[in-house]
Amino acid sequence: METAIVTGSLGLVGAESVRFLTASGLKVIGIDNDMRREFFSDDASTKWNRKTLEEECPGYVHYFNDIRSESNMEKIFYEYNQDIKLVIHAAAQPSHDWAKKAPVTDFTINANGTLNLLGMTQKFCSDAVFIYLSTNKVYGDLPNNLPLVEHDTRWEIESTHPYYERGIDESMSIDDSTHSLFGVSKAAADLLVQEYGRNFGLKTACFRGGCLTGSQHSGDKLHGFLSYLMICGMKKQEYTVIGYKGKQVRDNIHSKDLVKALYAFYKNPKAGKVYNIGGGRLSNCSIIEAISLCEEITGNKMAWS
Repeated sequence: METAIVTGSLGLVGAESVRFLTASGLKVIGIDNDMRREFFSDDASTKWNRKTLEEECPGYVHYFNDIRSESNMEKIFYEYNQDIKLVIHAAAQPSHDWAKKAPVTDFTINANGTLNLLGMTQKFCSDAVFIYLSTNKVYGDLPNNLPLVEHDTRWEIESTHPYYERGIDESMSIDDSTHSLFGVSKAAADLLVQEYGRNFGLKTACFRGGCLTGSQHSGDKLHGFLSYLMICGMKKQEYTVIGYKGKQVRDNIHSKDLVKALYAFYKNPKAGKVYNIGGGRLSNCSIIEAISLCEEITGNKMAWS
């Protein structure tokens, strides 16, 4: 049976992928050991999602395993072998701040874990499509060097700039910039995914997302901007804005729309491709603008500083 492996299957993108793929007739193998709880807090745990997926998604099989374990990954890939047609790799340590506290753990999850999965794909199902959920943080702080204009509620790129309409494309360099340690580990994985496509002919792609959102998100202070902001709005908790006067803009993309893009690549794959993926001009807001929207939606005045 046509089988997909989804890592980080209890998280935002992983869970949305499981729902979409099972509805499309695939057998889905999920791998997730709820490290989000370890990274952040009990409130950020994704454990609640496992029961929901097992009940609502026919053919879903869950493995509570660590992607860094060669023996565990080999057992799974060996069992399903050539039936595996798609790997969506969404497992990660996703926080800048957490990476700074534990850089070795961050790197082994994001970089070594990805290398482990690429090796298993090459060994057991080399014709499968391998999609990696990368990040726009591979570009470091280079976007801050663009010509930005300050407005009342946001920073905006100059309207005459080539990026104004279509956004930043994949030609932006990842060099000569300051990366967070998280950005480094994700960039290492990103490059590995590209090189396994170019060197070994695997059908690989990196989707460099920014602010991904959706109802499956277990938002926390250190990760899940819109989800956590709405939690603060609903619970009347104070929200802290860090830097840039709250005028920093993020283009948000719903996880459902992202998964449709991943599936489109699965149906028409290539080797070693890279895609910047986001909401663009159709779906974006600054933090100040997002706070205003949360107040409008919840009817609660938000406390923030």
